[in-house]
Amino acid sequence: MSKVVRYSKFEGELESIDSAEIMQMIQEALLGSESNNPYDPDPDARPDMDDLFNAILQALADRDLISDEQLSELMNADDPSETGVGQQINRMIQRLQQDGFIRTENPEAGIGAGKSGNVQFQLTDKSIDFLGYKSLRDLMGGLGRSSSGNHDTREYASGIEQSGELKRYEFGDTLTMDITSTLSNALPKGLENITEDDIVIRQSEYTSSAATVVMLDCSHSMILYGEDRFTPAKQVALALAHLIRTQYPGDSLKFVLFHDSAEEVPLSKLAQVQVGPFHTNTAGGLRLAQQLLKRENKDMKQIIMITDGKPSALSLPDGRIYKNAYGLDPYVMGQTLREVASCRRSGIQINTFMLARDPDLVGFVRRITEMTKGKAYFTTPHNIGQYVLMDYVSGKTKLVN
Repeated sequence: MSKVVRYSKFEGELESIDSAEIMQMIQEALLGSESNNPYDPDPDARPDMDDLFNAILQALADRDLISDEQLSELMNADDPSETGVGQQINRMIQRLQQDGFIRTENPEAGIGAGKSGNVQFQLTDKSIDFLGYKSLRDLMGGLGRSSSGNHDTREYASGIEQSGELKRYEFGDTLTMDITSTLSNALPKGLENITEDDIVIRQSEYTSSAATVVMLDCSHSMILYGEDRFTPAKQVALALAHLIRTQYPGDSLKFVLFHDSAEEVPLSKLAQVQVGPFHTNTAGGLRLAQQLLKRENKDMKQIIMITDGKPSALSLPDGRIYKNAYGLDPYVMGQTLREVASCRRSGIQINTFMLARDPDLVGFVRRITEMTKGKAYFTTPHNIGQYVLMDYVSGKTKLVN
């Protein structure tokens, strides 16, 4: 009898989990932390429905939401979809589809679809927005109640925004008068006797429009030595995209992956990109980033580069890739610094977030920082999000009177 009660209890708990909770539970799996393998024979293959089923199963087991008996039954079954847990997970997958979080070729696809029909699923715009919001909340939540990212309003536009702070008027200030406070000072002695000392103004912030390209290093070193650095980097990118869309809609944001070569990746595909058996073509990434920024008409143009390695590859004029795994190759370094100099001439600032402290990497980044008057940060996978987001917000505003 106790087994029956326990089984029904867990079964009821699974039915009560809504699609947003499911997405939150499998966030890490969706972003690729469990599938990043630089030696995967097909790193571009999208996950299929079996992968999704297994991700949900693992999340339920990690949270003790299924009993030992249920797990044993599923693991020993010839057809897992016929077990109680299997049917519950299939219903969760259907909820994800119905609520618009995933899209498949076959709306009825469930467990086994990956094996029999190779049915793959894609994350929808709703999923990307959800993951971006969740990442932003998690990354900024540890910074305190008054931190950036916890704004009361959801939208800010480029230009002048009132900050809410009041001050006495001084000669030269912009006359953004706070009527209530000014009248409170002037009425007791009569409006005809108002003086400059009675005027109170509301301070404002100037928010510049910005065009940003995030360069993500997806070379094999990003997951070496038992540490996944690539998944946190993707979380930062998704969070930054959500921040800009909701708080700074006048800004633009694009993403560039750099490895043996470089390519732009749309936001819709970002969550599921993976590392590969690649080197680090920093010059190629900078060249593509500049091309993207030249199309933008913004007050500020910047590159946010997230990397853990020295430049070790270069695209040759004939299309071949020149590689030197040890880094600091004079030819590679020379061409890379040439692209940095081009950024400087174009007024593009490069802010670099280093996930390693190799002395040669530090020296290289120091030269980039000096040449473009940018900034460099030593970060870890645990704090990179806070550094990137705070740097972005603080770089956009300045106080004006």
